[in-house]
Amino acid sequence: MRQKKVAARAFWIILILMMFTCRDGFGQSALKILLSNDDGIDAPGLAALFDKLSSLGSVTVAAAMKNQSGVSHGLTSDTPIWVEETERKGKKWYTIEALPATCVRLALESLLPEKPDIVVAGVNRGETTGVVTFYSATVACAREAAFNGIPAIAVHLEKSETMDYEGAASFVAELVKEILQKELKPGLFLNINIPALPKEKIKGVLITRQDTRGTLEYYAKKKDPSGKVFFERSFKRLDPAGEKTDIWAVRNGYISITPLQFDQTDDAALKSLEAWAAKKWGK
Repeated sequence: MRQKKVAARAFWIILILMMFTCRDGFGQSALKILLSNDDGIDAPGLAALFDKLSSLGSVTVAAAMKNQSGVSHGLTSDTPIWVEETERKGKKWYTIEALPATCVRLALESLLPEKPDIVVAGVNRGETTGVVTFYSATVACAREAAFNGIPAIAVHLEKSETMDYEGAASFVAELVKEILQKELKPGLFLNINIPALPKEKIKGVLITRQDTRGTLEYYAKKKDPSGKVFFERSFKRLDPAGEKTDIWAVRNGYISITPLQFDQTDDAALKSLEAWAAKKWGK
């Protein structure tokens, strides 16, 4: 009888331990998630993601000390990188004096004890669609993770007066679970754009292509009171060019998911140029 009681007790101990170390009933260990952004460590979009994703596993935040929007995939390479480690809600937050892509690289190489299962960047204040993805440091955070073979997503919320970061983060939490079950191929990362609409007015989710048109940017020539010439930038949002692009989806009330890759090689041009080179140089 005593042996049966001991065995039963051991069974329940093991079961309880499994409940605390499994996720979503699939028998897998708790997720390890790295969060970053380009709006800075104190951005509300980052806090919203942290709150929602913490229910999925262990979340670590590594982000720039201040807003670094628009710096693209720039790297901090010629100055010391200062890091302040703090704890918020029992998790590690790293405030880093560096560009966003460097924050992710530093976390992966030096700050984390092991590689995360996924890197999530955002929620960025403002959509990042079309060729603007090349300028976005939020996208750069996801791309940096993809360089290291880690699944990654960049998340953006269209600007509005209310900015429903919590709603955007809730969608991301569901998406993260789906992504890790599906498994992205190496080198692929996702760019997510969410329209500034109440949840009930969002029409759905579309897998989209990146709009490839150039941005509408203008530089007005001006002079300051001393007569010194300077240029002031302004821009206009692009209207949708066709269905199923990221810009079209957001303008028409859909969440846009665009698969991106860091391999920029044009396969068709590669074959054409190989044939041309072989004809010209005989190799």
